[in-house]
Amino acid sequence: MTDTGVRIDGNRLLLPGGAVVRFVRTLRLPEEGTHPLPPGLGEFPVRRVADYPDTVPEAWRARGGVMLPVYLREAMWLSFAGTREPAALQVGVGKVCAVSGRPWSGKLSRDPQNYVVLPRQPWLDGINSGTGTVRQFVAVPLGMGATVEGQVTGEEVWGGVQLQDFRLNERELARWREAERLRAGAVPRGAFGAAMPAPAAPGAAPSYGGAARARSAPAMGLGVGGSMRQEVYRDERPLEHWAESPAGRVFVHLVTPPQWRRVTGEEPPPSPVDRAAYTRAGLPWYDYYDQDAHDLAPTDPLRDVKPVGDWIGDDHEPWQEPGQQQVRPLKDAQGKPVEDGDW
Repeated sequence: MTDTGVRIDGNRLLLPGGAVVRFVRTLRLPEEGTHPLPPGLGEFPVRRVADYPDTVPEAWRARGGVMLPVYLREAMWLSFAGTREPAALQVGVGKVCAVSGRPWSGKLSRDPQNYVVLPRQPWLDGINSGTGTVRQFVAVPLGMGATVEGQVTGEEVWGGVQLQDFRLNERELARWREAERLRAGAVPRGAFGAAMPAPAAPGAAPSYGGAARARSAPAMGLGVGGSMRQEVYRDERPLEHWAESPAGRVFVHLVTPPQWRRVTGEEPPPSPVDRAAYTRAGLPWYDYYDQDAHDLAPTDPLRDVKPVGDWIGDDHEPWQEPGQQQVRPLKDAQGKPVEDGDW
C-alpha cells in the first residue's frame, strides 16, 4: 500500500491537488421530468478502509481508500466547498468518467473533457447526460446491470466512486498565486472559492489497470435517477496549464448498511426523510447559475444511460412539486492518510 496524500478531515476528503470533497445525502428525484437542485440532508460518514483490517473484505483492503454507507436507491451529491486553489478533478463511477462517459484515465483530456474544474464547479449531483442537466447519482447493487458502469461497459466489476485530482503546472500555479496575492487587498474574505454556507446546495501517471478481483462481499455502484437543472462547466484554461500527472487519487467503496455495521460496528445514518414531507414543510430547493461559465455538451455514452427504475421497478414514493417560492437562487442570482491499492 502507498500513501496517496489523501487525508480525511471529519467526513471531508482532502486531495493533495487541492480538491476538497464531501459526499452529501439528498432527496431522490422522480425519474420523469427535470427538477431544481434537491437539498443537502447531511454528510455521509466516511471511514478509512485501513482502519478495519480484520473486518473488511480482502478485495477492499487491496484497493485501499475509504468507505461510506448507502441505502438501496439512496441519492447523493458531491460537494467541493472549501477548495481554494484551482484543481481539475476526475470523478469516476465504476471507473467510467461521470463527465465524459469514457473509461477511467490517468490523463486529463479536452475532447471530450473528462474532469470538472474547481472551485468554479461547486458540486456535482450526477452524470453529465443532457444540455444544462445531469441525471442524479443513485446507489444500486452490482450484478443487475443498472449501474452506469454496467450500462456503458457491459460489465460490473468495480462499483464505488473514484476520485483523482490535478494541480496547475508549476509555472501556472506560481502565476495564479501571484495574481491572488496582488488582488488580495481588494477582495474581501469569503469571496468566490470559500466554503458555502450551511445548508449547502448541491457541491508519469499511475497505473489504473490490473486484473479485476471477484467480489467477495455485497458491493454497490451508482446508477442514475431523475434529471435536474445543473451545468457541468467547460474548462476555460488551455489543457497544457494543468500538470501531466495526478496529485492523488482515492477509491470510495459504497457499503450496504448491514455491511457497514459488520465492518465498523457503527449504526449507519437513518434512511432520508421522504421528499413529499420535505416539500410540504416548505423547506428549500435550489437553482444555481453562473453567468460567466459555459456548460459542457453531453456525450453519447452518458446520454443513453437508463434510470434505475427501468431495472428494479417503478418509484412509488410520493412526489410533490416544490412551489416557486421554495426554489432559492444561488450565486448569480488535516487527518490520517488514506492508503491506495491496486485498482
